[in-house]
Amino acid sequence: MTRPLPVRALAGTPITVTELGFGAASLGNLYRETSDAEARAAVDRAWERGIRLFDTAPHYGLGLSERRLGEALAAHPRDDYVLSTKVGCLLVPNEHPTGRDADFVVPDALRRQWDFSRDGILRSLDQSLARLGTDRIDIVYAHDPDQFGERAAWDAAETLTELRDQGVIGARGVGTNDASQLAELFAADAIDVAMLAGRYTLLEQESALAALEAAVAHAKSVVAVAVFNSGLLATDRPAPDARYDYGPVPDELRARAIALAERCEAFGVTLPQAAIAFPLTHPAVVNVTLGMRTAAQVDRNADLYERRVPPEVWAAVTDL
Repeated sequence: MTRPLPVRALAGTPITVTELGFGAASLGNLYRETSDAEARAAVDRAWERGIRLFDTAPHYGLGLSERRLGEALAAHPRDDYVLSTKVGCLLVPNEHPTGRDADFVVPDALRRQWDFSRDGILRSLDQSLARLGTDRIDIVYAHDPDQFGERAAWDAAETLTELRDQGVIGARGVGTNDASQLAELFAADAIDVAMLAGRYTLLEQESALAALEAAVAHAKSVVAVAVFNSGLLATDRPAPDARYDYGPVPDELRARAIALAERCEAFGVTLPQAAIAFPLTHPAVVNVTLGMRTAAQVDRNADLYERRVPPEVWAAVTDL
């Protein structure tokens, strides 16, 4: 039997997660088509490499990611892995289909209806359970509630707290690329964990520190995602066509990424290797979840994770 990777405890919960997680957005045909065989092979390889945290969302391919992930994980005992998905995105019939979804290569017979009310959360969770083919989800995040007003995260957290207290879910959280509300949510014990995208990375070491400090102070946890900053840190040297926050890279950030790469290389460390390892140096961070489309991508990410980074590197990259 494959041994899981090292685990960390999700503070204040009975859940432990492997330090490396599988992000399943690409299983929903993000930007380009992924075959059923490729999707299944990616999940199977992740299992073989010891990954036991798998994350998805209804948004990813209008439910395709959840269905594919659920089918692949059905081969394994339910207690042997941690499953997370997101709520707030209902999938409803699309009255005006165009033939293809905007971001995912899937038919748009369904459309997203964003709803962070109690009824919306409950319906969203029921839909996800059906697509995943499971009777429980370990971690449930409100999906980008900050994009729908200041109250959306709080309204969702209230319902998720109710579900956690009833034992329906294991932990409640918020998935976001905006850290501004997290310190307050942690302090109020509104959530157990935040999935933070692109804001605590080797390139952005300061922007989320208030949220991370609040997590430690209030015994909460953070899952770091988008640690490559949309691809800028994904290669040994920033690629000419690299993106940052899904758009063009500002010149000053490209220069900083190159400087980071040079500092890392002085220690025999690559830029993506350091990008994966950096968030895990903070005591609030329990996991880095990476998007993985194919078995080859799983192997590359797992290999990078397993190459330990000398502690001296962090002192060398903090003054850039």
